[in-house]
Amino acid sequence: MQRLSISEIIAKISAEETFEAVVKDYSFTLKIDKYVPYLCGAVHDGHQFRKELWENCLHTEYERWFEEDPCTKAFVKTHPIVIAGCDSRFEYDLNRDPENAIYEDAWGKKLWKQPLNAVQQKKSLDKHAAFYRVLHTLLQKLEEKFGAVVVYDMHSYNWRRWDREVPVINLGTSNIDNERFGACVEDWRQLLSELELPNDLESTSKINDTFQGNGYFLKYTTQNFKNTLVLATEFKKIYCDELRQIIYPEVVHAIEQQLQHTIKTHADQFYKTYKN
Repeated sequence: MQRLSISEIIAKISAEETFEAVVKDYSFTLKIDKYVPYLCGAVHDGHQFRKELWENCLHTEYERWFEEDPCTKAFVKTHPIVIAGCDSRFEYDLNRDPENAIYEDAWGKKLWKQPLNAVQQKKSLDKHAAFYRVLHTLLQKLEEKFGAVVVYDMHSYNWRRWDREVPVINLGTSNIDNERFGACVEDWRQLLSELELPNDLESTSKINDTFQGNGYFLKYTTQNFKNTLVLATEFKKIYCDELRQIIYPEVVHAIEQQLQHTIKTHADQFYKTYKN
């Protein structure tokens, strides 16, 4: 893996070079093994939290971890194009627009002892803007090259706060063109329902049951790239113990191994259907 500036990463994409890099400030990673008409994203995978903010933060390390999406990059790490956040959503949220990317409160609890000053905010928002500059360049290149692109936008969610049975996998589709892509969404849901999980876990999948797909990553992409479909895919945190902060590696491995085939199968069918 290389450590590259934003301009170097953009230049490599423009030249259709393959590479794996972390951006110079360590805010996100991008791997391109091959230019293909699909990519995987894990914007909430990161847990880094800028040290200068530690003393001012009212949330504990565990409280931050609880609301992040650990292992979502691991689910898709073998695919040819993977972009993932390294920083915690508690510093700035890549799945929110710039005006709302820095939390004042989070899940009912005030986040900062004192509001962040302008310099502190700019450091975080500059990283947010850089991520979207690279994403825009990448999607533009893929649409120009292939005509149609599908993005697997990977997330996870805490199921213990729900007082009803919730699906293992939820697809959020309220902000995509369902008339155009509805059949493709249903194909993805069906494939996910067929995952075989360890520990007698059932792989249920539903559409807009717990979340509706209102994230900025999806909205930005959909608004700027008319031939790109974003599939906001939320895994119930069956792969960890939310309360004890323990990851179950056998479940993570099972999901990752099966998504190697499942994503590729779905992406191939998407491209055959929409490339023209």
